[in-house]
Amino acid sequence: MRASLIQIAVEEGESVESRRARVAALVREQAGAADLVVLPELWTTGAFAYERFGSEAEPLEGPTHEVMAKAASDAGVWLHAGSIPERVPSDGSGPGEGTLYNTSLVFSPDGERVAAYRKIHRFGFDQGEAVLMGAGEELVTVRLPETTVGVATCYDLRFPELFRGLVDAGAETLVLSAGWPERRREHWTLLARARAVENQAFVLACGTAGTHAGVPQAGHSIVVDPWGEVLAEAGAGEEALRVEFDPSRVATTREQFPALKDRVLGLRTPERRS
Repeated sequence: MRASLIQIAVEEGESVESRRARVAALVREQAGAADLVVLPELWTTGAFAYERFGSEAEPLEGPTHEVMAKAASDAGVWLHAGSIPERVPSDGSGPGEGTLYNTSLVFSPDGERVAAYRKIHRFGFDQGEAVLMGAGEELVTVRLPETTVGVATCYDLRFPELFRGLVDAGAETLVLSAGWPERRREHWTLLARARAVENQAFVLACGTAGTHAGVPQAGHSIVVDPWGEVLAEAGAGEEALRVEFDPSRVATTREQFPALKDRVLGLRTPERRS
C-alpha cells in the first residue's frame, strides 16, 4: 500500500481560500503515486491560531469539504483531509447548535465522505482549544480495501486508551493528523513509536510545517511499523512524505508475538485502609 503524508506549511499572509486551492493541487499530484493521502490538523487556520477558530469555522459540508472531496475524486485516492474548525449550525436542527469542533474528514476515491471524527482530547489545559471547542465522543474507523484505519488527532497521541479502543474496533493502521509544536518534537517521535509497538499496528502521523500564531511547528511527519521501526520521516519544511508498506504485516506481527492476547482488563483499585 502506498501512502503520502503531505506536511503543509501554514504561514501568515496566505488566505484560507488560497491554501485550500494549493493543498487540493498537492493532493492531485499524488494521483498514481498513492493509495492513501493524509493531511495535517487544522491546516486551514493553524492549530494554534485560536483567535481564528470562530471566524474561520465552517459547517461539516462547507468549502473545505467541497474542495477536498473533489481533490480525492480527481486523484483517485483515499484522503484523510486533516481537520477543520467545524461549527454546528444554529438552525434548530439538533443538539450542540453553534458548538465548535476540531473535525477530521475522510473521503473515498470517488469523493464520498466516509467518516468524520471530532477530536476527543482537546489541548490547552483550560485555555485555547480546550475551552473554545467541544469534545468528540466517538471512536472512528474506516475500512479500506487493504486495511482498517483508526482515526486520531494530535493531542490524542498522548492517550493510549483511545488507540486501544481503535484496535478493539478492528484498526490495523492508526492515522493521525497533527499540528505538533517544535518544542515537543521528541515526544512526537517517541509517542508515535510507542503507539505502534503497544498496538502492533502501523502509525501514520502527519504534522504541519511553518509557524502557527507564533508557535514553530515540529514537522517530521512519520510512518512507523508494528515493531516500532521508523519506515519514513519528513524534515522540518513542507513536503510530501511517500512510503510503501505492507498492511498484512500487522496480522503477521500479532501472530508471531501475540502480546495483545495477554491483556488483562477490568483491574480494580484496592481499597485503602485507614
